[in-house]
This record gives sequence, structure tokens and C-alpha cells, in this order.
Amino acid sequence: MAIKPLGDRVLVKPLEAEEKTKGGIVLPDTAKEKPQQGRVEEIGSGKIGEDGKSVPFSVKKGQKILYGKYSGTEITYNSQDFLILKEEDILAIME
Repeated sequence: MAIKPLGDRVLVKPLEAEEKTKGGIVLPDTAKEKPQQGRVEEIGSGKIGEDGKSVPFSVKKGQKILYGKYSGTEITYNSQDFLILKEEDILAIME
């Protein structure tokens, strides 16, 4: 990966939005909700604590995560969509 986030930021590949509802109705692109799940592609160097030491990340590369609906900054790189967000915007790790 040629993108390396800085500090406590994480590069996330959003997972695809649902194509159908639970009842089987196919959704057009305009009706799909923004995905709130993604896979961690790259992590930054870490946050620096008040004592001057690096605080380790609680997420790892390759983990599936849940993040806030309007969190982060959307970017496009090599025709792929990514999201750069702070570690504090990650709500949960999905197993």
C-alpha cells in the first residue's frame, strides 16, 4: 500500500453496502446507506502520549471494524475508495 496514515490515523477500505433489504427488495444506488463497516488496510505510527511515549493501536491491519456514520475523510486512490479516520472514531472491532 502506497498510502501511510500519519499519527493516530487509520486507512480503512469500506465494505460494500447491502444490495437488498431483508425482505428481498433490490435497492438502487441512491437509496443505499453509507457503509459503516470496513477493513483496516494500514495504520499510522501511533498517538504520542503526554509522557512522550507512543501509545499502541488497539486495532491491527486486516481487522474488520465498525465506525461512525460521518467519520473520517473519503479518498480515492487507484480507482478504489478509502476512508482515513482517527482511531478514536472506531466504535468496535468485529470478529
